[in-house]
Amino acid sequence: MANIKPAVIGGSGLEKLNLFQNWREEKIITPYGDTSSTMLTGLLGDMEVVILSRHGRQHTITPSQINNRANLWALKEVGCTHILASAACGSLREHIRMGHLVFPDQFIDFTRHRVSTFVERFDPELPNHASMPDPFDPAVRQVMVSAARQLDLPHHTRGTIITIEGPRFSTRAESRMFQSWGADIINMTIAPEAILANELQIPYGVVAIATDYDAWHLDETTANWEDILRVFSENVVHVTNLLVKVLEQLGQNSNSARK
Repeated sequence: MANIKPAVIGGSGLEKLNLFQNWREEKIITPYGDTSSTMLTGLLGDMEVVILSRHGRQHTITPSQINNRANLWALKEVGCTHILASAACGSLREHIRMGHLVFPDQFIDFTRHRVSTFVERFDPELPNHASMPDPFDPAVRQVMVSAARQLDLPHHTRGTIITIEGPRFSTRAESRMFQSWGADIINMTIAPEAILANELQIPYGVVAIATDYDAWHLDETTANWEDILRVFSENVVHVTNLLVKVLEQLGQNSNSARK
């Protein structure tokens, strides 16, 4: 794992912490238009880390309007070798409580209006159909799980995340249907982000934080934005600490591989 350059996608707030040195900001021109935000690159030790705000720095871009192709293409263009994504999610299982972290190993794409591929025409010289039985990189997920254990954070080592179009939340019937499909958590952003990362062959992992019970749980308040923000704000330090530890571990692995 030599010469790695990880990227973090999400509203992690890592750029606000005094952890990185020599920040620089750059706008990447892509064939697919503008990225959600400019790229911020800083040094953690001697390792470059890129941070991209999925919804824009002021959280103004709705899930369906995120230019995922531009975002992922730009990360590839600047040489990112791994992607760590963070996401708020709704829990579809009783045992996944508020504030728990989940490291999904599968996804279901239930979006309807998003461009989910870089393939716009078939080319006999190129692979046109991406194989994606295990869409989240096992090695990245294992580093995340290890970090959660070291930090003693409540977490689940695997699960299926379903992505809906949004920005509305589910009806009770939809929420129960997603449960019957085998989904464990639900959100609005991981697809097609994970799909495009796989097409570009960039190892991709997600830390999802449970902020609500969607609509299926009769004994709990149904999902609403104010409560989601409150739960996320109460637990964002856990996500931040985990991402920092994962980045440090990736850097250590990279240094060991170079010796």
